[in-house]
Amino acid sequence: MSDVVTTRAARFRGPAQAAGAMFLVGTLAGVSGLIEDYPVYGGQALRYLLAAAILLAAVRLSGLRFVRPSPREAALLAALALTGLAVFNVCVIEATRHGGPALVGTVLGTVPLALALIGGRPSPRMLAAAAVVVAGATVATGLGSGEPAGLLWSLGALACEVCFSVLAIPLLPRLGALRVSAYSAALAVPLLGAIGLLADGSAALRVPTGAEAAGLGYQAVVVTAVAFFLWYDALPRIGAAAAGLFAGLIPVGAMVTGAVLGLGAPSAADLAGAALVVAGIAVGLTAGSGHGRAAPARPAAAVADPS
Repeated sequence: MSDVVTTRAARFRGPAQAAGAMFLVGTLAGVSGLIEDYPVYGGQALRYLLAAAILLAAVRLSGLRFVRPSPREAALLAALALTGLAVFNVCVIEATRHGGPALVGTVLGTVPLALALIGGRPSPRMLAAAAVVVAGATVATGLGSGEPAGLLWSLGALACEVCFSVLAIPLLPRLGALRVSAYSAALAVPLLGAIGLLADGSAALRVPTGAEAAGLGYQAVVVTAVAFFLWYDALPRIGAAAAGLFAGLIPVGAMVTGAVLGLGAPSAADLAGAALVVAGIAVGLTAGSGHGRAAPARPAAAVADPS
């Protein structure tokens, strides 16, 4: 009986972590107002600096030894930090300026479909599930309006979000989720700091107010340190295609956070979109394994951190 319980818990862990990670990312919308007046790129550099410190401390407290990345791993980590973290932030910020958050959210809602398509030859069931999740995210977010530049920046954010997962997959078996999260966050700090200096000069950093410090702290601890680890630990357990389905929970997390903080009750469209997302995830997670599966999950033992 204990073996059965353990097996079921292991199967539940990956989907639960992927769901938790994307839901937490969605809560970012609820706290973004706290830091709207803080210099954007300098603030993001501070966010990743604090997150990297937390993650590196977690590595040490976990008793994991330092693993020096190989030249190939170092290049992948640098590419991950550049695209999945630094450039992603630039694209989202510029897309929001030109097209509004609704357009960005809708385009990012296509992450499940993108990961399903690039992962190999996805099964028809997985493609159908991804399409349902995309539809749900679109309904929940709304297409919005904006300039063509907003769409181009949003597509750039989509490409970076895909890189955030795809570039990490070959790193996870040897480095583990904690190290990949810590190393990539640390590498993003100088990149965002340089962007901040170019964009804002000496005004890139200032002492935050109490509310701004709380907002940046939430981003660093919850949306970065916790969500990164959950996501990277889930990826090799369930595969990129299945994990990508949970990106549809980003607007759901934003909707719930808004309701909890009193920023507005969810509309009928919000609830309908959330229902579609849940339905698509359920369909995708029951997709059969085998030749048509886009990215089969590795056994949990294959990604255990070396000690």
